[in-house]
Amino acid sequence: MTNPSTMRAIWVEQIGEPETMQLRELPIPALKPGFVRLKVDAVGINFADVLAVQGKYLTPTQTPLIPGMEFAGTVDALGEGVSGFTVGQAVACLGGRGGLAEYATVPAQTLVPVPEGLNSAEAAAFPVSYYTAYITLVTLGHAQPGETVLVQGAAGALGTALIQVGRALNLTVIALASTEDKLKIASDLGAHVTLLSERSDIVDAVKEATGGKGVNLLVEITGGEMVQKSLRMMANRGRVLIVGAASGEDGKVSSTALMKKNLSVTGVWLTSMMGEPGVIEDAVAFFTPLLKSGQIRPQVGKTYSLEQSAAAFRDILGRKTTGKVVIEPQR
Repeated sequence: MTNPSTMRAIWVEQIGEPETMQLRELPIPALKPGFVRLKVDAVGINFADVLAVQGKYLTPTQTPLIPGMEFAGTVDALGEGVSGFTVGQAVACLGGRGGLAEYATVPAQTLVPVPEGLNSAEAAAFPVSYYTAYITLVTLGHAQPGETVLVQGAAGALGTALIQVGRALNLTVIALASTEDKLKIASDLGAHVTLLSERSDIVDAVKEATGGKGVNLLVEITGGEMVQKSLRMMANRGRVLIVGAASGEDGKVSSTALMKKNLSVTGVWLTSMMGEPGVIEDAVAFFTPLLKSGQIRPQVGKTYSLEQSAAAFRDILGRKTTGKVVIEPQR
């Protein structure tokens, strides 16, 4: 057990753009009963982290804030009453906040063991994207072998997870992305069809790729006017799963469009599913053999130091990233 007294951390006093994040020297939080202290090696940055700093996330941002919802490292100390973990053990964490620091104290129940064979960056890239992908396609989407799924933002952290999970479920995967380089990433991961998302005839192109039928499942992350296009891409009794609105605009759902094809639209938020009995246990059982076999592998994109956190957030906003952006506090 180590006893450092201070740590470097990213500190947000007021919500705003990434530049509001400050690198500070802070006291290490006190270790309370039921909590674990981690030495943080890698933080997986999600679009939700960016929204939290901007004050635009689904839940109000409480400041001051150390951002970082998802991270991985080693157990440094155990609080009173904690069992099932050992000092030095590699773990990942869905702590909700606090990751962008050299050390973090988190409730023991937010820790998950790191699957064998994953390094710290891969472990930090796994929980949010892959659990969300499972909940989207399996728990809420009820995907069936042979169905077709359309994945927007296919080269991003969630997109790359959805492609791999879709392939594991024996779905036909249509991937949309903004550049040819990003489509190459999707293709290499096993997407059956890749299409540039910005093309003016995207609805017709998706219809053509499905023999005129449309897709059975569509993972909507764009929002805004894209939602109307998404509805037009659907097959009869298709399911639209709304996971985000990267455009910053809510999409309008036409009740007439839903009725004509008997469509369903479902919102997806990992946080509200975490407490559902059996959901995460089912996801772990699904992923364990796939990770061991190498059929699924977290896709780590560019890595940044703690000092580069604002640049990492800005790159995500500018759609300059692929895979999971990872910040390494010990660098």
